[in-house]
Amino acid sequence: MTSDRIWLSSYPEGVPSDIDPSLYRSLVDLMEASFKQYAERTAFCFMGQDLTYADLDTQSQAMAAYLQSLGLSRGDRIAIMMPNMPQYPIAVAAILRAGYVVVNVNPLYTPRELEHQLKDSGSKAIFIIENFAATLDKCLAQTSVEHVVLCAMGDRLGWIKGSLVNYVVRNVKKMVPEFNLSQAVRFNTALAKGFNAPFTAFTIGPDDIAVLQYTGGTTGVSKGAVLLHRNLVANVLQSEAWNAPVMKLVPANEQPTSVCALPLYHIFAFTVNMMLSMRSGAKTILIPNPRDIPAVLKELSKHRFHSFPAVNTLFNGLANHPDFHTVDWSHLKVSVGGGMAVTPAVAKLWLEKTGCPICEGYGLSETSPSASCNPTTSSAFSGTIGVPIPSTWMKLVDDDGQEVTGPGQAGEIAIKGPQVMAGYWQRPDETARVMTADGYFKSGDVGIMDERGFFKIVDRKKDMILVSGFNVYPNEVEEVVSSCPGVLECAAVGVPDEKTGEAVKLVIVKKDPALTEAQVQAFCKENMTGYKQPRVIEFRSDLPKTPVGKILRRELREQK
Repeated sequence: MTSDRIWLSSYPEGVPSDIDPSLYRSLVDLMEASFKQYAERTAFCFMGQDLTYADLDTQSQAMAAYLQSLGLSRGDRIAIMMPNMPQYPIAVAAILRAGYVVVNVNPLYTPRELEHQLKDSGSKAIFIIENFAATLDKCLAQTSVEHVVLCAMGDRLGWIKGSLVNYVVRNVKKMVPEFNLSQAVRFNTALAKGFNAPFTAFTIGPDDIAVLQYTGGTTGVSKGAVLLHRNLVANVLQSEAWNAPVMKLVPANEQPTSVCALPLYHIFAFTVNMMLSMRSGAKTILIPNPRDIPAVLKELSKHRFHSFPAVNTLFNGLANHPDFHTVDWSHLKVSVGGGMAVTPAVAKLWLEKTGCPICEGYGLSETSPSASCNPTTSSAFSGTIGVPIPSTWMKLVDDDGQEVTGPGQAGEIAIKGPQVMAGYWQRPDETARVMTADGYFKSGDVGIMDERGFFKIVDRKKDMILVSGFNVYPNEVEEVVSSCPGVLECAAVGVPDEKTGEAVKLVIVKKDPALTEAQVQAFCKENMTGYKQPRVIEFRSDLPKTPVGKILRRELREQK
């Protein structure tokens, strides 16, 4: 039974078994406390421009006043659709302080995907960067959105630099397709109006909704996870407690600094970058486009930083880039890997190059997101998702919901804790399907637990490949093949096979152009039993991924 939390004995010294989720009534209380305590400190750094906590306080309150002046009702949903830029935290703080709900939107959505999310959430307003305004233009009429706040990349960079940046984005790089949103108000105009409008401060409670976080839709229609203020406050405090053993090593005269290369619309960056940084008075370096590896390294070369949450794809891309050495990695205290499995090959390379091990964690939109993590004091890569973080229970259940006991026995990972969502937005049937009677959230991930309480994901239920009655888990195949010399990254999927029902197909991106199919087959034969070995091998220049960097196995399955 997991009721005794056997994993507590694996906690590093100083990490509590539980946190106090009532420390703040809401994210608003958390932010406002930091605005006062850290007023003079830099909160966000973007393209060489700093935004202090005092700036964030005054600008978000002005924007909150502007939103209230529109006649919106308390609890209305307001969408944010932009990359990492200062307007994001300003908008988030404004929306929450004004008594509304944040709806995080992927800026790379198509009009169809955007329309679904805006309609499903019932969003009344949206903050959107002009680069993607054409997408909104195509679906706005079908949604309930009445107010559009239009942002530009240079809005908060000062008049001269801001004008130059906007000119380059619009006219040189031609990154702003034509659109016609006649009712849109520019961000800086809205801010100016807000400074002249009254602001009504609401008492926001722990059970008020803070965020609708839409799941990626890789398991069907995109659903909004209802995250209450207390869910997110709890996860911030859990993450802080978990990182404490290494973050306390940051010299007292240095401001803790975090790299935010993951998009803020993703719950991992929202909580573990933005909100955790605000709680600790840290500086956050905003990276607008993590896919531009040279630009990321150029920006990081200007800073001293201590915390770097990322996905395996980003760690891999950075560590393999020739400019990696231009950055001073020596102050890095914690590299948190999440969002997808970290592969041993990438973990090994990252440790060799930075001296800071990737500490793999696990979570979902439905858990705000962090549920488990490896100890930040670990010096070796474990290949597991670690142990449940403070105030969190995890267990493995079978198809009937019964707990699976015994080390090494596989079952669906179920999670309970103050960070678990209230349910799916207006989908009681879907909520009932994933929540157990005793308050556990069923993750859809199949895992095993060892005798110390460390969990390991074997795979997602639906990604499993059935070869002649044997279960093949793509994660295992990918983990093995990614350590094959010459392989940069890979993905395994099931394809129909007349003889075996399904067979393993392997799609590989080469690191070494000379790598051959025969070499991969020989490596697989040496490292995996017969039924796990790929029947089909395909080489490609890249793999389909979500904007966060997760490999889209579904797309590979659908492509012939």
